[in-house]
Amino acid sequence: MDDTTAPAGEATGDLARLAATVERLRRELAGSRRAADDRALVELAKGVLVGRLGCGPAQAAEQLTTLAGRSGLSPVEVAADVVNAAAHDRVSVAARAEPEAAVPLRAAESAALDAGDTQAVARSLLEHALPALGATAVAVWAAGTDGSLTLAGYAGFGPEEARSWRHVPPGVDTMARRSLAGRRTIWHSGDLPSIGRRPADPGGRVTMPMTTGGRVLGVLEICWPDAPGAGSARVERQIEALAELCAHTLTAPPAPPAPGARTGPGTSTGPDEPGAPPGGPDSGLLELIGLADALPDPALVLRARLDARGGLADFEVRHVSRRLHGTPALEAHPFKAGGLLLEAFPQAAGGLFGRVERVHATGEPFRSERMPLALSMTGVADVSLTRHGENVLLVWRDHDEDARLSGLLEHAQRLGRIGGFEENAVTGEVTWTAQLYALYGLPPGEPPVPLERLREHAHPDDGVTVGRFLRTVLHHRRFAAAAFRLRRPDGGARHLRVVAEPVFGPDGRLMATRGAYQDISSQHWTEVALAVTRDQLAHSERESAERNRLALQLQHAIMPPSHGTTRSDGLRIAVRYRPAQKDHLVGGDWYDVVTLPSGRILLSVGDVAGHGMEAATGMVVLRNALRGLAATGAGPAQLMSWLNLVTCHLAGPMTATAVCGVYDPASRVLSWARAGHLPPILLRERDGSELPMIKGPLLGAFTDAAYEEGRVQLHVDDTLLLYTDGLIERRDRNLRHAQDRLLAIATRGAATLDRLLDDLLIRCGSDTDDDTCLIGVQLT
Repeated sequence: MDDTTAPAGEATGDLARLAATVERLRRELAGSRRAADDRALVELAKGVLVGRLGCGPAQAAEQLTTLAGRSGLSPVEVAADVVNAAAHDRVSVAARAEPEAAVPLRAAESAALDAGDTQAVARSLLEHALPALGATAVAVWAAGTDGSLTLAGYAGFGPEEARSWRHVPPGVDTMARRSLAGRRTIWHSGDLPSIGRRPADPGGRVTMPMTTGGRVLGVLEICWPDAPGAGSARVERQIEALAELCAHTLTAPPAPPAPGARTGPGTSTGPDEPGAPPGGPDSGLLELIGLADALPDPALVLRARLDARGGLADFEVRHVSRRLHGTPALEAHPFKAGGLLLEAFPQAAGGLFGRVERVHATGEPFRSERMPLALSMTGVADVSLTRHGENVLLVWRDHDEDARLSGLLEHAQRLGRIGGFEENAVTGEVTWTAQLYALYGLPPGEPPVPLERLREHAHPDDGVTVGRFLRTVLHHRRFAAAAFRLRRPDGGARHLRVVAEPVFGPDGRLMATRGAYQDISSQHWTEVALAVTRDQLAHSERESAERNRLALQLQHAIMPPSHGTTRSDGLRIAVRYRPAQKDHLVGGDWYDVVTLPSGRILLSVGDVAGHGMEAATGMVVLRNALRGLAATGAGPAQLMSWLNLVTCHLAGPMTATAVCGVYDPASRVLSWARAGHLPPILLRERDGSELPMIKGPLLGAFTDAAYEEGRVQLHVDDTLLLYTDGLIERRDRNLRHAQDRLLAIATRGAATLDRLLDDLLIRCGSDTDDDTCLIGVQLT
């Protein structure tokens, strides 16, 4: 070996010896810390024996040694058993279920009690308790009142990683944030961000809220290198004990800082706000009482009352604001300092108590307008809940200003010829203003007309417009407006505009439907004149509109939008036709009800594919052809075969679906056939079903198509429904789902056949803006 290589080899050996020395010292230091923790646990057990046996420290130590010798356990294990037997906390629960966890958990507790901050507590958890669970890292998150998270302590992560996660702003979706928002334990295996989390990380994690006295102080996050035993009762009990231990460290008063020392992210400042100056235990309460008394609205100061196990039992009323003294509200709810919220106000269990509990637990403020509140003299109030240290401030404002503004509102309604209404979704009560009675031409003593009966008071030609409005408000529960002609009891008519919107409560339930009617008769002819002027100026649009108008007129000439109920040979027959809302979508739907020369009755509906003039003229050809062919006396299957030939050879290139039935009044038998169409529905004794899906391809598809014929015996009070797919089609649902919904609505029952068809048009919820034909036949 030459002179140049020898020093390098010696240096390498020196570094290895130095590394070995550092490692030996590290192990000795860790062993010393564990020994100190073990001694602290033994000393704690001695104190328990002194209190239980009434002996001195020497006798307690002798008793502990004797117990260890008899049981064959180490003094540390016996000390853990003694402490667990005396304690009634989550550590003792976990130790009884898993004896092997007793020593690690109590050792971690002893180390935490001696720790100066939450950072040291996290290190003690990783050193004593987590190795038995197979975990390799831990993070302790302190929760802020604004929903933010601060990394108060960590172990198993690098300093650089911890610095980048020292603060998580509100609204950032992390693992700990999910557990904080839901106030529950969550086992994670997804890709939510968190400290030390990397893409495609195979490890598993658990986050558990740290709760004490009903308050969620933060979140404990424990990490495994691979998927842990998620949901294991053994693991969860130990984690609950660790979370309770960490929660107590977050609420413990801070140790006096060393001279010149800086407070880090794990430093706790006690139960008041971070960084608050030291004061007496009730200084924050006195300030809050002063604030409550200075508010112009009623207020209560509440503090959590805990049960024997440390859980939330109720809220104690610490102060009643001066605004409530001598008021009817205080007489109705006799609050007094030291009383309990649920005792004085049992109605709070219906929702308010849960809001107060969440604000107390998380610190996140709660505010709601027009919230149902029995504390309020009007039953409805604006409510505000905020947490201040250990206390919750409840403030509410009654809605009595509505009464003060009622005179001004009535004057404005009279000048604008506007009448308002409200329909209570809970009680069904309908409330009208006086001006609305005047618009309808009804005396004030008459019952108000609910929205669902608006069609009965509208002009028949406006039935389609009113139907769309009702479907939007009552079924889709959205804001809607419509203009229509109102038929008054004195025979006159008014052009009205109606607007309505649903009102939902804080929990998303429908509370009411509110709206207004306005008399627009004076503006009607002005609007008509403006519409004519616009048509004259838009020449190109007028040509297209004229073509669509002709198609629509052709449809209306064959099939008026609505018919009254008619009777024929023991049948009560009602029909509805609803054209497309957009003129350029005028389609080829048709219906027909006619008595044949033989005395039998032809019932048919059909739908020509496409829109526009071609579809409308094709509809006329097929409808008239079916009428003529039915006069021969042939059965429905033969009629479908002939109509298919007409579609293929005489009506041009088109396709269509159809269903037709021939009813014999003498035998009460309906013979029917279908061509690619949905089968009719039979309603019998509050039960409904579709007729069988017999064979029958659509018209125009094959020249040699064959059709089957079905027969059904009708009974008295049976109802038969024939319809086109525009009644039920939706873009977000398949056809089978829409058919099932139609059956459910049809079997609810209705007072009359007309009401049944109107309900189907309103509530079936189609959204394709297609033509709709609907025939209802009831055997009497």
